[in-house]
Formats: sequence, structure tokens, C-alpha cells
Amino acid sequence: MSSSESALAVELRGITKRFPGVVANADVNVAVRTGTVHALVGENGAGKSTLMKILYGMQRPDEGTISIDGTQADLSTPADAIAVGIGMVHQHFMLADNLTVLENVVLGDEPRGGGGIDFKAARAKIRDISARYGLGVEPDRLVDELGVGERQRVEILKVLFRGARILILDEPTAVLVPQEVDELFGNLRELKSEGLTILFISHKLDEVLSVADDITVMRRGTTVASVSPGDVTARQLAELMVGSALPVPELRESTVTDTPVLEVDGLTVTAPDGRTVLEEMSFTINAGEVLGIAGVEGNGQAELVEALMGIRPLQAGRIALQGKDITKLSTRKRRDAGVGYIPEDRHRQGVLLEATLWENRILGHQTRAPSVRGLLLNRAGARADTQRIVDEYDVRTPNIDVLAGSLSGGNQQKLIVGREMSGNPVLLIASHPTRGVDVGAQAAIWEQIRKARAEHLAVLLISADLDELIGMSDSLAVILRGRLVASYDPKAVTPEELGSAMTGAGEGT
Repeated sequence: MSSSESALAVELRGITKRFPGVVANADVNVAVRTGTVHALVGENGAGKSTLMKILYGMQRPDEGTISIDGTQADLSTPADAIAVGIGMVHQHFMLADNLTVLENVVLGDEPRGGGGIDFKAARAKIRDISARYGLGVEPDRLVDELGVGERQRVEILKVLFRGARILILDEPTAVLVPQEVDELFGNLRELKSEGLTILFISHKLDEVLSVADDITVMRRGTTVASVSPGDVTARQLAELMVGSALPVPELRESTVTDTPVLEVDGLTVTAPDGRTVLEEMSFTINAGEVLGIAGVEGNGQAELVEALMGIRPLQAGRIALQGKDITKLSTRKRRDAGVGYIPEDRHRQGVLLEATLWENRILGHQTRAPSVRGLLLNRAGARADTQRIVDEYDVRTPNIDVLAGSLSGGNQQKLIVGREMSGNPVLLIASHPTRGVDVGAQAAIWEQIRKARAEHLAVLLISADLDELIGMSDSLAVILRGRLVASYDPKAVTPEELGSAMTGAGEGT
């Protein structure tokens, strides 16, 4: 490494950013040493994302300075940031589904040769970067076919392709299982050893402590502490972030009944290209039961949810809700029958970012009170119920007329959970319900799942967080290559055993 260890790759001094009615950043100071992994932690809404958008040139600070490698920088656009060697992997990916990995990676930075785009050189460079950092990215696959974990790896490669020396990773482990997290951290250490600098935004404090060289804590828009991982515990970090101890995913007394709510028998789904993506899948969830599904991203979880919601057609099989065959029902009729749905990607499937909170309350409920009266939308009813959700679910917002895009990720998720728990559902499908939210929102969402279970809902919980699955499930199943291959008692299984089964290396009961 050419720079001395004390040299600063990034220095943010006195950064302040105001939006109408809110100060997102107030006198923020962060110093990032060259060739280190620097973690930035804090609740959703603490100002981390705004600060990173300022560093990446997406927003301009009202006050303060930014220095890169000791030189003050004026970052007006992401192009300015890329030019000084900064790359950002966003929590919500910036990829075009209808293009290949190769096309997404070169988009806006097309290598030229012979009068056109030199795809051969780009393909070779992508394969080289993928192999060097163990990313396992295939350049000619369509992004629409990729799981969330694979999309993330494409985003990381896209940044490296542009020659970034400072990488901003926003919640990079939210979609990964333990083995993949270990691989990612190995990649980060390799990048670090080559002199690259990594800014790592995370809510998973045990991971922060294991991978970071330095930690900056933010709370309510400002920096409140800079600590070394060797000097603090996860609980002490949590107290710095939110003023309380870490929430624990756990169920209390059993509420499982012997009344079937969701019965799935012989479910088989094929992809448009003829591949079988779900094969002979059968399970039952009773009232008051949480069934957790564990699996490495891309093994059929998304297809299972889409099949249950009526979004994806079945090749074979039967789905029954409270004894009634719903196999041929539309998505709307399934929702009207009592299916609540927390989608895995809140921005693509859960909220309209450019719509108000009360308009988002109506989504998926546009045929039922209080969203409608007769054939017409009931604006007053929807607004009143949105206020109820904001109050009951602690959605932190100035009012219900703000756009959903102005809320932090955790507050968007609490709004979705509140909406989906409205209308007395009998089944809740929760797909990665706490992905990318802070410890406060995580605790609130876990409490709502416990409440749903106590009220005798059936809950299907799909998650990449194995501690969450083990703590919040009454029974556990592992999905591998579109089949349920193992089942476990959550009280007796470890994350390591579950992770092993998820990769095909272990056996369940």
C-alpha cells in the first residue's frame, strides 16, 4: 500500500443537509483511513443514506466539505464521484431487468473498439474481475432471471469495472446466508489488502464488529461516536445507535392449533424456458403457526411466493386456504380471501415511492373498506386508517401526505406491515420482512409477527437471516433447487446446521 495507514481516503467535515421540515444531516464528521473497512451504523432515518448520497454526488450538502485522498472535492454528480474513484452499491439495486449482466455493467461506460461497443473485451474484463474476487457472475445471463443475492454481486462488479478505489456498500449482507457472508468478507479483505477502501453501512452489529477496522455511529442525523471494534460489544453499539439493547428474535408460548389454514399439495412451477423451478412441493401451515423457509437466494423462494399469490401459473398442484381451493383464483381474489403479503423488495413490489402514505395504504386493498365505499374510493376512510397504521405501527413521518419515498426504509416497511395486517387476514406471507431495517424497526416487525401468530394467523416466513428464522418459527423447512429437502425443529437446530442444509451439504429430518 503506497499510502501510510494514517492517510485518509475520505474526510467529511461539518456536513449539513436540510430538506423541507427535516434536517437529514447536522454537522457530520467522518474520517476514513485508506485501505480499511470503515463501518457506518445507525437506525433507519439516522442520516446514513443521505450522507452516502452526498459522498456519491447524488445530493449537494448545504454546508461542509468533502476531501478525497487529501484533496477537497466538489462532487456535483455521480460522474464526479466515479472520476475520483468512488463507487456505490445501493441497497436497492440500480439494474435494468431486461438487459444482460454484461449490458448492465457497461451501461454508461461502454468500451469502444472497431467503431462499436467492444463486448468481447468487456466480457473478458467482467470474467476476470468475477474470478479475482470470487463473485460468480456470468456476463450473458439476463438480470431478470437473477435472485437478489446475484443482483448484488453484479452491482459490486459494476463498481469494480469502473475502477473504483473507494467502495460504498449499503447493507451488503442483507440478502446473504452465513457462508455467503463469510465469502463476501473474504472478498472485502482481499480488496482491502490491495489498498482499496470500503465504507460499509450495516445494521448487523456482530458483522460490523467482525469485519470493520473503524466504526462511526450516527443518531438523529449526526455522528455521535467513533469507536474501534475491539473496544465495544454489539450491545454497546446498539445503545449508541438507539439508546436500548438489541432486540432478540423469539417466540413465546406455543399458539399452534390443529386447524389447517394454508394447504399446498404437489406444487410444481416451470419457468418460461421450461426449467422446473418448483417441484412437487407440499406443506401445511396451521392457524397460529409460523413456518420458516430457509434457503440460499435463488432456490425457488420467489417463485413459491408468486405461485401462492397467483402471480405465477402452476404446472401442477393444488393450493387451499381454509379448506377452499384457491388454485385458480386471481391475485385480487386471493387477497380478498384473506392473504396478506410483505414482499421481499419493498421498492419494486411494496410501495409507490412517488405516492403519498394514504394512497399507498389503498394498494392491494382497493376493493375493501375502508379504502372504498360502494364503487368509489373512500378518501376519508383511507386517510383515517393510514393515520391509525402510523400511530399503531410507529411509522415516523411528519404526516400522511408525504411521499413514501421520503420515509426511511424501516418506516416504509412498518407502513407495509401495518397495511398487510389490516382487513383481518388469515394468512400472512412475509418475505424478508426485516431486510435492510434497523434494530428498532426490526423489533417492531418481530412483535407484529408474534401478534399475528397470537391472533391465530398462519404465517409463512421467508428470510435470509437464520437467527430470525430460528427465533421466529414454530417449524422450519429448507428449500434447495425448488424442492423442500429438510425440516427442522427451530428449538434444536443451529444456524450452521441450517446453512449446511441450504447448500446441500447437510441432512435434516
